Amino acid sequence: MGAHVDANVFFREVTLRMCGSLDIDEALDAAFATLREALPIEAVGLGYSDLEARRIEVVARAEVAGTPELWVDRDGGIDLQGAGLAYVQDESAPSPLVVNRPDAAPEGLLTLFPGLRRCSALFLRLELSAEDIGAMLVWAEGPDRFREEHARLLTSVREPLTIAMVNARRYRELSRVKDRLADDHRALNDDLRRALGLEVVGADFGLREVMEQVRRIAPATSPALLLGETGTGKEVIANAIHAASPRSQGPLITMQCGAIPDALLDSELFGHERGAFTGAVRRKRGRFERADGGTLFLDEIGELSLGAQVKLLRVLQERRFERVGGTETLEVDVRVIAATHRDLERMVRDGTFREDLWYRLSVLPVRIPPLRWRREDIPSLVQYFVARKARELNRPRVPRVSARDRERLQGYDWPGNVRELQNVVERALLLSTGAVLSFPPLESRASEPMPMASTNPAPVLTLDEATAAHIRAVLDFARWKVSGPGGAAEVLGMNPSTLRFRMRKLGISRRSG
Repeated sequence: MGAHVDANVFFREVTLRMCGSLDIDEALDAAFATLREALPIEAVGLGYSDLEARRIEVVARAEVAGTPELWVDRDGGIDLQGAGLAYVQDESAPSPLVVNRPDAAPEGLLTLFPGLRRCSALFLRLELSAEDIGAMLVWAEGPDRFREEHARLLTSVREPLTIAMVNARRYRELSRVKDRLADDHRALNDDLRRALGLEVVGADFGLREVMEQVRRIAPATSPALLLGETGTGKEVIANAIHAASPRSQGPLITMQCGAIPDALLDSELFGHERGAFTGAVRRKRGRFERADGGTLFLDEIGELSLGAQVKLLRVLQERRFERVGGTETLEVDVRVIAATHRDLERMVRDGTFREDLWYRLSVLPVRIPPLRWRREDIPSLVQYFVARKARELNRPRVPRVSARDRERLQGYDWPGNVRELQNVVERALLLSTGAVLSFPPLESRASEPMPMASTNPAPVLTLDEATAAHIRAVLDFARWKVSGPGGAAEVLGMNPSTLRFRMRKLGISRRSG
């Protein structure tokens, strides 16, 4: 090193290059030229000791072509054993350490670095954490290459070297976690596709035409619309479309439109920035942003208000939006699958659903038949739910369904469709302990006694009034228990949060009843 080397310039240049990239190999390559201008080196290496694995992991190196090896490299590291392990564990070992001749090397160092017999080397210890020790090694061929001023100069950049090593290790760990998550995501998608082969019970019988439509529309990018009564399995069909599409490796995000109040809808769909409103303590990604590259399933889209329909239509047309409280325009690649049990065409005529949104969504409509139209699927569905629920309830063996009960289940109308059938099977498993399931009585709505005719015609109720009256009746039946076994949500085949939202929307409370 000549007298013209400015220590401040050296510190700045090495710091800029070592901390300028999270790729430690790239950073060390950039710093190598600056190090060679100040130090008589031909190679440099960075590593850290893994005492549990008894190895020194080499994370980066840079060298002049043809420079001899300083250590025996085994799969990107150096094995620690004997005197070499003792030297690494010795916290009192000098740092920096100058070794210009083999006879001056501490005991154990020649075991780790056999090349010291023909090279000079400089070792700088880096305290990465309370448990982790790292090091920078620089070396040059021949004896007596390094002096104390070289050691002082290298010591001056100990802190930026430590920062670069810590950041690089975190970056590598994040990269490994990201790769593991990607592998897990692919495995889960594979499991989902395998599961869907079982979940879509009736694909070869009552749902044969539906599954044929699924195969035709899955490769498309246009929005899909699933129409059918409550409980017919619209979410299962949405899963099947996603799993059979080119987006199957991307996310499938679900949103229950009827369960989210209008005041929170923008935040749920599009996300918000920190401080956008009271309680927004951090940035939140919305459903569209989370579904980028995949599919967004909007269940019960008929529950959206007209204002929310306008915002949804804009995203479907432009594929861009802003978070609540933000100014940055985000672009997304999302396929939307919508579902509803409502008659959207009638809602369009009544002015409660936008015509332009209806046309945008109904490019690929799929009508899912109710369970009473595909009674041939009931035995298979019963067997599937019995086996699945028995596993969930830790039953030692799967109970049997008698032929008499099979006929009785197949003759029932199932106004709640597949969801009602699933609840009946689960209730039977909870009430039965023997090898044969005992099903509770099934009373069809059609068999209920009709009220006595009145001389005065009953007033015609609006849809909301009729819905409120029905919900109140079920709540009275369930003694105003909303969730849990025997609760109103279970009887109605609804999610408890959806039922509570409907109750608030319709002004239903025990006092109002």
